[in-house]
Amino acid sequence: MSLRKAKEDLIQEESRFVWFQDYRLVQSEFRDVLKSGYALYAEILEQKKIKNESISKEMAFLKNRIESLKGITKMSNEGRLARGFLIKAEMLLSEATVRYNNGNYSAAEENLKASSEFIKKAKDTIRPILSRYMDLGQIKKWRQMADETIAESKSKGIHVIIVNKIERTLVLYKNGVPSGTYDVGLGRNGSLDKLSDGDNSTPEGKYRITKKIPNSRYHKALLINYPNEEDRRNFIRAKKKGLIPESARIGGLIEIHGGGKDSMTYGCIAMDNSMIDYIFSLVPVGTPVTIVGVVYYNNDLSSAGEGF
Repeated sequence: MSLRKAKEDLIQEESRFVWFQDYRLVQSEFRDVLKSGYALYAEILEQKKIKNESISKEMAFLKNRIESLKGITKMSNEGRLARGFLIKAEMLLSEATVRYNNGNYSAAEENLKASSEFIKKAKDTIRPILSRYMDLGQIKKWRQMADETIAESKSKGIHVIIVNKIERTLVLYKNGVPSGTYDVGLGRNGSLDKLSDGDNSTPEGKYRITKKIPNSRYHKALLINYPNEEDRRNFIRAKKKGLIPESARIGGLIEIHGGGKDSMTYGCIAMDNSMIDYIFSLVPVGTPVTIVGVVYYNNDLSSAGEGF
């Protein structure tokens, strides 16, 4: 508006007879216009700087969030779905970085918004796992089961087996003292407690070896008595709550077997062949096997999930 008036006044002044022309007012108007322009330009630069810093901070935050979540997903087999979302989030973040470096802040912000949505989906996927392994009541129950089994080993002078899901270890005890720790693989959904046939989860509870199979499909195998009475009660309870379909079956045939510690099973516990050979030679039918999620309150997953 000021520029238009200044132009109009200039035209009007130039239309006067040369002896009567006075450009002082017009010059003042143009100086004011320039002053306003410089102020506007400074404001644009300041807003651009603020936007630049805001996007830069958001990119750094999302990058750290993705890395943190990736670490959590590696602690459980269920993390594979969340990792898929994180890969998409990472790709969008990479696109945002390119657009940011090219000065296309609007497009960069769109990428960051989409990246945040995939990060949220990843968080929602692993939240049920985190909640279990940060639940003090649940951890207390697991610890009590492990302590009781170890006490039985000590009082009877026998071997017992403790499987720790988050650590993915099988610990062999004799006389209440650890005699060996072995890496294991779990079910595809092994961090969750088994509720029914086909859920690919590894059961939790106190079991016993019911059969030794020297020529298993997976080298050698130790069959445990899943489902036990508590498993059956949990199964009925889950149906009543609608957690599993009415047509679901409880399943069975849970084993500790060979095939490799890096295997992802349908719910069994897998070990390297040489390790199952050794344990197979030591433990008789009837050996207690207790499977827990974790035994320490400050476990790797709960620590990683702080502030989640």
